[in-house]
Amino acid sequence: MISSRYVIPVSLLLILALLPTIIHSYLGSEYDDGRSVQTIPTTLAGFSSEPYLRHKDQWVKSLYGSEDWIERIYKNDNGEKIRLFAARSYDYKKLYHHPELGLSHGSNLEEEGIVMLQGDPEIPVFVLRNNSGRGIVAYVLLHEGKFVKNPVSHQINGAFLQLFSPMKAMTLFYVSDTSSTASEIFNRTSSASLLAAAIQSYKANEAAGKVN
Repeated sequence: MISSRYVIPVSLLLILALLPTIIHSYLGSEYDDGRSVQTIPTTLAGFSSEPYLRHKDQWVKSLYGSEDWIERIYKNDNGEKIRLFAARSYDYKKLYHHPELGLSHGSNLEEEGIVMLQGDPEIPVFVLRNNSGRGIVAYVLLHEGKFVKNPVSHQINGAFLQLFSPMKAMTLFYVSDTSSTASEIFNRTSSASLLAAAIQSYKANEAAGKVN
């Protein structure tokens, strides 16, 4: 039997504990903001594209928890080819925890670190180089309109708020090519230009969605 003087504080604690369950079980744990990577144009930064048909819906869903994704090969008149993969997922770790293991499986990649891509604001890009001396992989994470530089800290810092509100999707932008040399500065590569153009296009549609 609980003393009457404890009824109110105990009730408040129970309500607080039940809120995450109510939100995630009954009201839905995921927030659909209506945005999609499908809005990224098939022509970007002087490149035109065609679908990359190697990966299927179930594969992307299994590895990256995404049902909203694109994968294309962009080509320009100079013969350059760059693969762009973009996906949105509520399972953040599947996007940020070594996405190259699935998307560039079999490549001998070494982390170069984070490179700041020029823009307003600057974009933190995770860059990897192929040990063969030719080829580059780069990816960017975007969440709630902000670029994510440290995804682990980002998820930990947001964990408490996620208990009491629906999760909002994180977006991964991923480019790879087999032509960039080890001596090329990332910001001067075509992959950097295509990556920036894809992000700019997506964010422009994101801003338009907020206005609408």
